[in-house]
Order: sequence, then C-alpha cells, then structure tokens
Amino acid sequence: MAQIPQNPFILVDGSSYLFRAYHSPPHLTNSKGEATGAIYGVVNMLKSLIRQFEPTHMVVVFDAKGPTFRNDMYADYKAHRPPMPDDLRTQIEPLHNIIKAMGLPLISIEGVEADDVIGTLACHAAKQGHHTLISTGDKDMAQLVNEHVTLINTMTDTVLDPAGVKEKFGIEADLIIDYLALMGDKIDNIPGLPGVGEKTALALLQGLGSIESIYENIDKVADLGFRGSKKMPEKLQEHKAQLTLSYELATIKLDVEVDEDIEQLKVTEPDADRLAELYGACEFRRWLAEVLDGTSPIQQAAQHNLGAEPVKSAPTIDRSAYQTLLTETDLNSWCALLKEAELFAFDTETTSLDYMKAELVGMSFAVEKDGKILAAYLPLAHDYIDAPEQLSKAVVFKALAPILESEEHAKVGQNLKYDKSVLARAGIVLRGIKYDTMLESYVFNSVGSRHDMDSLALKYLSHKNISFEEIAGKGKKQLTFNQIDLAQAAPYAAEDADITLRLHQALWPKIEAEPSLLTVFNDIEMPLVSVLSQVERNGVLIESQTLNVHSQQLAVRLMELEQEAYDIAGKEFNLASPKQLQEILFEQLGLPVIKKTPKGAPSTAEEVLVELAHDYPLPKIIIEHRGLSKLKSTYTDKLPLMVNEHTGRVHTSYHQAVTATGRLSSTDPNLQNIPIRNAEGRRIRQAFIAPKDHKIVAADYSQIELRIMAHLSQDKGLLNAFASGQDIHKATAAEVFDVAIDKVTSEQRRSAKAVNFGLIYGMSAFGLSRQLNIPRGEAQKYMDLYFERFPGVLEYMERTRESARDKGYVETIFGRRLHLPEIKAQNGARRKAAERAAINAPMQGTAADIIKLAMIKVANWIDAEASDDVTMIMQVHDELVFEVKNEAVDQVIPKIQAIMADAASLDVPLLAEADVGDCWDEAH
Repeated sequence: MAQIPQNPFILVDGSSYLFRAYHSPPHLTNSKGEATGAIYGVVNMLKSLIRQFEPTHMVVVFDAKGPTFRNDMYADYKAHRPPMPDDLRTQIEPLHNIIKAMGLPLISIEGVEADDVIGTLACHAAKQGHHTLISTGDKDMAQLVNEHVTLINTMTDTVLDPAGVKEKFGIEADLIIDYLALMGDKIDNIPGLPGVGEKTALALLQGLGSIESIYENIDKVADLGFRGSKKMPEKLQEHKAQLTLSYELATIKLDVEVDEDIEQLKVTEPDADRLAELYGACEFRRWLAEVLDGTSPIQQAAQHNLGAEPVKSAPTIDRSAYQTLLTETDLNSWCALLKEAELFAFDTETTSLDYMKAELVGMSFAVEKDGKILAAYLPLAHDYIDAPEQLSKAVVFKALAPILESEEHAKVGQNLKYDKSVLARAGIVLRGIKYDTMLESYVFNSVGSRHDMDSLALKYLSHKNISFEEIAGKGKKQLTFNQIDLAQAAPYAAEDADITLRLHQALWPKIEAEPSLLTVFNDIEMPLVSVLSQVERNGVLIESQTLNVHSQQLAVRLMELEQEAYDIAGKEFNLASPKQLQEILFEQLGLPVIKKTPKGAPSTAEEVLVELAHDYPLPKIIIEHRGLSKLKSTYTDKLPLMVNEHTGRVHTSYHQAVTATGRLSSTDPNLQNIPIRNAEGRRIRQAFIAPKDHKIVAADYSQIELRIMAHLSQDKGLLNAFASGQDIHKATAAEVFDVAIDKVTSEQRRSAKAVNFGLIYGMSAFGLSRQLNIPRGEAQKYMDLYFERFPGVLEYMERTRESARDKGYVETIFGRRLHLPEIKAQNGARRKAAERAAINAPMQGTAADIIKLAMIKVANWIDAEASDDVTMIMQVHDELVFEVKNEAVDQVIPKIQAIMADAASLDVPLLAEADVGDCWDEAH
C-alpha cells in the first residue's frame, strides 16, 4: 500500500460518499420512519478517517444545488440522471449539521462540482507544501494524483499514489483525463468517442500518448493493431469536436474561487451537546453513548491535536449523591422513604442472568422527594477480600419484606419479571408491580428502539449508563457482581434505580396520552409479568433418556445424508460451509443460480435450496441435513444439559419486549421453534412428560388468525362459515372452485388453505405459485377468485394499507400499535414488505393479545380455584400447556377451553381445542 505522509490535509468527496452510502446497506430509519442510512454511512467513513489519521486540517466538500459551468458548456451534461430520491434529499441537511457539529469544515460552492473544489484546494495545498489525501470513490479523481496528492477509498480500503494509478488503470495519472474523454461516461452523459471502450482507449493511449499526441500521429493509429484500428483514424477525424468537448467536461477545474485559505480549514473542537442532539434524533445509540462518555474518535482527536479538555455533555445525574446502605440506621431511613413514596424504583443485583441460578447480592432503590431523585444501593453479599461488613439478609428481609410484598407500595422496575423470580427464590413475593419501563417503551413503540435500560437511557434521557463491563471486565475474567468492589458496584447499582425512575417519568406521559396504549399496558402487559414469572419457575419435566436415544439416531441419519451428498458431489465436503456448497452446487454441478448474496456470490439460503430441491437431489439432502443438525444441536443434545439441578426441570425464559407484533418469544430453550409438522420434531415433544399421577393437557386456539381476519374484514362469507362451524378451508374451497362443500377434494382444500394463510402474511401470486408448485397465472386465478368470493377481505387489505400510510402504524383490536417506518420508503421492496406487515400485524398482534389475556385469566382461575390440581408450564404460539392431576383432567379441560374461548369477544366464535396425554406430543 502507498505510504501516506503523517498528518495529511484531508479532502473528502462528500457527494460521492453520500450516494454510495445511500445505495449500500444498512438501509436505516429512525422510529419516526425518517431515512438515516446515508447519514450513517458518510459519518462512519468520516469517523474512520479521523480515527486513522487524526488530521489537524480537513474539509468535507459537497455539490451545490443547481447547474454548473459544464451545463453551460454542454446542455445534456448529466441530463439522464434521475432526480434525487426524496428519502436521500431529506438526509442532506441533518448530515451537514452533524459534520459541522463534528468540528469539520464543510464547503459547497454554486456553479461548480465538488470535484472542482477538491482539485482547487489540492492545488493550493501543494503550493503551500502540504501533502493532500483525497477521500473519494470517484475514479475521475485519479487525474489529480501526483507526488503531492494521494487518493483513498475508505469503503474499499484502497490507496492510489502515482504508482497505484499506473497499476490500476494501465496509464500514468496525467493521461486519466484523456482516458475518460475517449471512453465517455454514460452516467454523466459525457459523449466520448463512439465505439471506444476501456481496451481501445488504453491501446490508443499506451501506443501514442495523449489525445493531442494521437492527433499529431494519426497516421500511426491504424498500425496499433487493436480491433477496429484501421477505421479509427477516420472516426477520430469525424468526432474531433465531440472528443474535445468530452475532454473539457472530464477535466477537473483547478482555479475555483474559494474563500477559505488552507490554514483556515482546521478540525475544531466538536460541539458535544449538538452532536448528542443530532445523534439522538437519528437514533445512532452507540455514537450517542460515545459522545456522552467523551470517547468518540472525534473528541479524542480534538483532545490530541488541540490540547483541549475532554469534551462531555453537561452531566444531569450526580452519581456522587448516591448512598450506600451499610447500617440499620441507613436501612430504616430508606424504609421510611419507601413507605412515604407514591412510587419507588426497585432493582436487584445478582450473580447470574439465569433467574433460576441467580443469588441475590444487593438491591437498589430510587424515590422522588421534594423534586429531587434520591437513589441508594443496599449491598448484601459482596464477598471479595476487604469487603466491608454488610447487613445480614435476615435483618434486611425483616425490614423490607413488608414493603416489597405489599400491594399498596407501588413499584417500577426495568424487567421486573426477573427481579420477581430472584426474590421468589429468596422467599419474598414481590407485589405492587405497577410499572415496568421496558414494557412502557415496548408498548409505546415496539420497533422504535431496543428496550434495554442502556438503550432507553440514551434515547430518552441522553444519558450513558455505567456499563457492566466497565466495572466487571470482559470475557473469561469477567467478575460476578459479588466480586466487585463496593466503590464501583454501588454507583452502578444505584444508577439503575435512578435511571429507571427517570425513564418512567419520561415514558409514562406518552402512554397515558394514548387511551388504547394505556389499555394494552394496564390490562395485558403488566398483569402478565407475574404470570410469566410463575410459569417460568414452574418449568417443564423432560425425559433425558428419550432425547439421548433420539440424538444418537439423528447422528446416524446425518452420517447417511453426508455420504449421499458425497456420492452426488463425487468428493467429501463440509455440508455446513456455504463457500464449499457454492462450489459444489454452482461450479461443479452447474445448478442454476437463483439468487446472489450482497457480495455477488451464489446464495445457498434456505429459500434457494427449497426451489432447487424440486429438480435436483443434492439441495434436498442439504435441507434435510440442516434441519436435523439444528434439531440435534439445539434440542436433543442441549435439553438434557439444561435440566436444573435443584428442580429437575427445564426452565425457559419468556420475553415480552422482543417481537414487533406483541407475540412472546422464548430462549434457553426456545420452545417456539420445536417443529410439529415432522416426525423428528414430534419425537422431541415426546420427551416433554407429565410427572407421576399427572397428565399433560395442551389447549390451543383453532385457526385464530383466520377468525381475526373474518372479524376485522367483516366479510360475510367468512363470518357465515365460522358462525356455522364449517371447516373454513373446505368452505373457502367450495366458494373459490364453485363446488358443493361435500364435493371439495383434498387438493382443492390444500389450495384454499394456502390462499387463506397466504393472505394473512401478504403472500403474492408468485409466492402462492411456489408454495403450490403451480404456474403463476394459475395462482393469480386462485387469488382473483378468492377476492371475488370474499370481497370484504380485499377491502380490508386496501383499507389497512391506506390507514398505515396515513398514520405510520396499524393497531390490533385491543389498541396495540405496530409502527411501520418503511411504509413510505422510496425503495419498492422495503415499502412492499411494510405493506405486508401492515396487513399481517393486526391479525398476528391480536392473536398475541388474546393468548396473553387467556394466560392471565387462566392463571387467575388456577390461583383462585385449582392451584392443587393444575400447573401452567408452557406457552407456545397459540397454545397453553398444563400439568393436571389425573383425577381432575375431565373437569379441568372444559374449564380451560371455556376461559380461553371467553378471553376476547369477536364477531366469530373463538374456539379452543384441548387434548390430553402422558407427553406433550400426545396432548397436541
């Protein structure tokens, strides 16, 4: 790589990077739906330059609005370029503001292009003895390269000095203008010499030198021997004026009137407060955190080069005021504060994120008193050398248990489900859980940000929390909380409570202002916290031996599949390696390339293999191998290792604030992804067993999303079919294929089912054709017939799209909102995806709300009437799973079905089906 002198004068081609960043991933938007991807790309590049070179002088140059002198020279210059997309245009002003706040000079001069300003400044710098580094992705800039000027493309990490230009283009830098003029430029509409491409241009220039030299030696052109050389002299003469114009258009101007002198173009101290405001608006959380913490490369470069003090945003939170409670006097004083407070924030510190293993190390609290927030940390079990004496748990629990277990003392926390489970293991039942900031954020806008405390503090308070890694370290040497010195642990813990209370104060007015959101929060999400905590702690019994046997059998089958694959390929290879699979499928076997990766390689994604598997055997084997490998590694191998040593059960974690639509997700293990449609998945469910003298009862909603679609669309055909208890897929088939319902064939029912469920997920005719393996025209015919017979569905879809475009969100029946930031995107694919989500989200989100309400109602019934007979152990999609005493099964099943059917009132009947067995598979 070319050597770049220390502290070069850096000129950045802002316009070049702006367009490249716009067309490159990630295509970001903030929670308001405003595009921010181009801003992110350009700023990321600037930060990279600053980090790498720590320049004292640097300027970012952009094209100005309006025509330039080249348009006067040639009216068609850049005439074919489409207008700037709206979602790029809106990013220009905030990008310029960020660049200025970074302390970087920005220049844009009317009548010329950014290239001309850059060329002029580079020329001035050379005269003053400065080496210039031009950051650009534009090949035209190669004409500026000389001993004083180097190019760098930070997106490809390539550097061009004079030798680099010769190596890349095959000619010296002083022939680049001639090269560009000969070839022309379709994008800029520079005409060039007709029929001349890269090879011909190089042949001319390498053979005879510049265009001027070519005309001086035009009689030698025919002897150069390239294709078309015999007719080239005639072409050169005929189009001389056009070539001269092209040369002038391609030449970068070096004498633009620039007001600023080189010495004035200095990197100055960044405006941290302004940067924090701008990063916050774009929702660049990591950069916002760096600014607030004083660790951004811009700030560090300013400190290094300018000798400035560390630049930080003015602190609003005084950590030095936090208390550490080590005496009974301190404890009693805070107990009094907690009792007096209308609301207090509460948090626990523990030894583990696993609620079934976590030991309580301490608790933190925050209250508002006289307009100020007070926060404290109560250590209980720090056990490092020289740890101070701490209050005993017996003393603390005696004082705090009445407050923590009281419904009258309202609490707010961040993910209080975890704290409730931790306290439960310590013998304390946490009650009075009124607010949860994680859920407030989630209900307000599920896709607006992540919902962890650090992200929310940045977003809503512009405050960077102390991170756990700052006090505990990283990796294998990371300390658990009980090992951390109290001087570091106490501010970290107290801050958690402090920030929780402040977040509640920022978020709650947003929820309160929207009655529908208030209903979702108060009636669904908050009551569910305690229910989920109990279900998690109940856990599920598994039979490890069944899984071990299954695992061994899967291993045998995987070996068989590997051998089959080797036989087809003619050699051994790693079936899990995309690179090796690309080589076998597309290079060796010559299978058609259906889709490419962003880097241009043939894709081996699941959807590609599924399509190829219709016609070729190896993709089918790969699909089976992938599926069985995942089952083995995720479930049959792993589940036996996840059995808790104290309970003998597996305990999953349910997450309320992850999915966009409101559905619960689960991890460690993920119960949602255990397949039910194939035998291998059902065998895993056979290992989920009932304890002695009990049965497994599984109850799930029948076709709940289709019923919700009938309710939302008010289509008479669907309403009547559900009201009369018909098989909805048969009823649909009867309408679409115009046959009596008792004459519907299994194939017709299958097609109708694909249409029914496809519409829920916004499937196109193309998608339906692939699913049914029929021609696209036939699939379109099915859909047209469907909408003809069920016009209310089409009206619902059109109405929903229009409402989503107008509001920027859609709602469930209960008022939960799904914001759709891409609903007005200029990019057609992203906009269509948002429209599909708009149609699906009200149905999927309503189904999620209904199953949550059902869980709450069933849990209330169990607590009140059936706690000795029934235990709720799982929630999976639209299904609830229970352990029920043998003698109570007959009474319990109809009761659970009735409660679930009564969880919501729709214009069609809600139907919950239930079954019973000795294992989960038998009960489903």
